Amino acid sequence: MPTNLQLDDRLIDEAVRLGGHKTKRAAVTQALVDYTQRLRQVKVLSEFGRIDFEPDYDYKAQRSKT
Repeated sequence: MPTNLQLDDRLIDEAVRLGGHKTKRAAVTQALVDYTQRLRQVKVLSEFGRIDFEPDYDYKAQRSKT
């Protein structure tokens, strides 16, 4: 899917250089991967304290059922 974006050339060049990427596309793709991973991490952290914890849960017993 072709996309035409107005991006800061200095910022892209710096990302290419710092990331050791061969192309601008590779740098932008990596930036999007990093961004989405970070958002997923924030989402997981927002669930902290909302999920019930069972201190008596035996995960080893659960593994041996397979």
